[in-house]
Amino acid sequence: MADTRAFQDEVGRWAAGDTGGDTARELAVELGLRTAVLLEGPSDFAAVETLAAARGRDLAAEGVCVVSMGGAMSVARYAELLGPPGLDLRLTGLCDEREQGYYERGLRRAGAPDRDFFVCVADLEDELIRTLGPAAVEEIIRVAGDLRPWQTFLSQPAQHGRPRHQQLRRFLGTKKGRKIRYGTLLVEALAPDRVPAPLEDLLGSL
Repeated sequence: MADTRAFQDEVGRWAAGDTGGDTARELAVELGLRTAVLLEGPSDFAAVETLAAARGRDLAAEGVCVVSMGGAMSVARYAELLGPPGLDLRLTGLCDEREQGYYERGLRRAGAPDRDFFVCVADLEDELIRTLGPAAVEEIIRVAGDLRPWQTFLSQPAQHGRPRHQQLRRFLGTKKGRKIRYGTLLVEALAPDRVPAPLEDLLGSL
């Protein structure tokens, strides 16, 4: 039986031009997909999947597939493939404020509305850090076993005098895979009634 992972992988190949999309179409029908959640990268993917699981949501069973695009500038391509010109799925997702223009143009070109896309001021990591507070995030870093790398990072001259939330945001992006890991850990630490608005609104729209 098909699963959403197979669909996600096939869509990635399709977007890269490696396939014609026939398998993706077949999988979408078999899975009963109705909505594609377009996210910039794997850390956003981890955060959305983690929050959905914490809420007891089975997105796949609801006909929802979360897709990591590998960058905001890929949105036009994914909207074309998954939206009205392609699989005709409802499109939703998150975008960063500075990249909102890419999303608006890409969705417009695909004939898809942009009202279901929710905007993070800087990015989702920044939203999570501001919601939790720097002290709580530092404790998560300590418990996760990254206290020494964090302290080493803080000793760098470039970090001197910077606001703590900016230091934390930068730290999460300094090592491959760290943003993905903390996309899960930060969401797991959220109180149920203290979820950043873009993430809460996205999940509520599904």
